Amino acid sequence: MALIEIQSVQGSLRLNFEDVGQGNPLVFIHGWPLSLDMWEYQVNDLVSRGFRCIAYDRRGFGKSDKPGSGYDFDTLSHDLHGFLKAMNLRNVTLIGFSMGGGEVTRYLSLFGSDRVTSAVLISSVTPILVQTPSNPGGVPYEKFDEIRDGLKKDRPAFLASFGKQFYGQSWITKPVSTDVLDWTRGLALQASPIATLECVRSFSETDFHADLGRIDVPTLVIHGDADQTVPFETTGKVSASLIRRASLSEYKGAPHGLFYTDKERLNEEISSFANTHSKNPSKNQSNVDEIDSPGFMANL
Repeated sequence: MALIEIQSVQGSLRLNFEDVGQGNPLVFIHGWPLSLDMWEYQVNDLVSRGFRCIAYDRRGFGKSDKPGSGYDFDTLSHDLHGFLKAMNLRNVTLIGFSMGGGEVTRYLSLFGSDRVTSAVLISSVTPILVQTPSNPGGVPYEKFDEIRDGLKKDRPAFLASFGKQFYGQSWITKPVSTDVLDWTRGLALQASPIATLECVRSFSETDFHADLGRIDVPTLVIHGDADQTVPFETTGKVSASLIRRASLSEYKGAPHGLFYTDKERLNEEISSFANTHSKNPSKNQSNVDEIDSPGFMANL
């Protein structure tokens, strides 16, 4: 891992990142409240398919700088822009999970697609998560108050409980091991408590309806229909309908954390989609016209 200094709206900022492999670049933006390490099972596989995989810790998370402010999506998208510029990246497929999907969406709305050929939104919080008069099926505001209260009272305990919902864990269904739950909580505990709290407001209340309409690159929307954290019917399904060049891949029975529970299918779809829409298709993968689904050894 390494640190790179970028220029953003609040001045310079150091972001921790990993850059593995050779080929067309895939840039991964992690979800709340994790770090770039959540992408371990994607990067290991996709590097072997001939892609260059780049991930970074957003401000306040992982091993990046942890300022006391700047956790709104405009600032976070400027951070992404600064990162792409500092790394001199073009012909990029942007891949955002959950909150990271909001960053991808706002980035494309603000900065356009000069550096980007395609995008993948996985379990994304777009177009809006919280319940409002215009979004009656959204998550009630009180649920986010409960998240904030839990984080303030006992952050480790809250994150342990949140991890079970994240992966769809219950007394009956156990899609991940206790070790995976512990690993996930460990990633979350690396984050700044301030960043963890501030981002709750950002990812729950930001409205991306207008941003989604401005996306002009092919976009693959992937979402599990059993997601208890970011409900599919009011987020992924709606986002796909608002993006002009979107394809929707619905994962039947998949929870929010499908980057682990459904990693084989996810990796295959990312590879096929990115290769299809790249200017220079990977030599390790045949070109695929459409996604058929309906509906690192490096330490990433």
